Amino acid sequence: MRPRKTILCVDDNETVLSVRTFLLQTRGYRVLAMNSAAQAINYLESAMPGEVDLLVSDLILPQMDGNELARRAKQLHPSLPTLLLSGTVTSFERADCADGFLPKGACSPQELLERIRNMVIRKRGPKKLPPPPPPPQPAVAMRVALPVQEQELALAS
Repeated sequence: MRPRKTILCVDDNETVLSVRTFLLQTRGYRVLAMNSAAQAINYLESAMPGEVDLLVSDLILPQMDGNELARRAKQLHPSLPTLLLSGTVTSFERADCADGFLPKGACSPQELLERIRNMVIRKRGPKKLPPPPPPPQPAVAMRVALPVQEQELALAS
């Protein structure tokens, strides 16, 4: 069985957070639900690299917005992909530190799941390529014994 991917989910709205957590857990993801950006940063500070596969956060959060959370998360874990969600589509311009943005009300749960799946796959990186072929061996100089007549011709010229 494949190891489950871990998603750090941040939203200050308890109802939205619990629905999103349920949606992701029923699709096989391990979800770490946090109510604030500060909680998420505290967790990420102690997390091992690669322990979290994706950060999904609301853009509008108290004290620290989702964009600042994404920026700090990338400082701690540079390869961590981040997806920001917002109820206001006009907030997209503020989501410049994230790898992805989705408007909350304008996307279906299927679109959210598909985006999450793609971002987790992208984090994994490209498939391993087969090893390159070994370099060609250098040509070995060989001495060829010439018949006596050819040696005389070579010396005469």
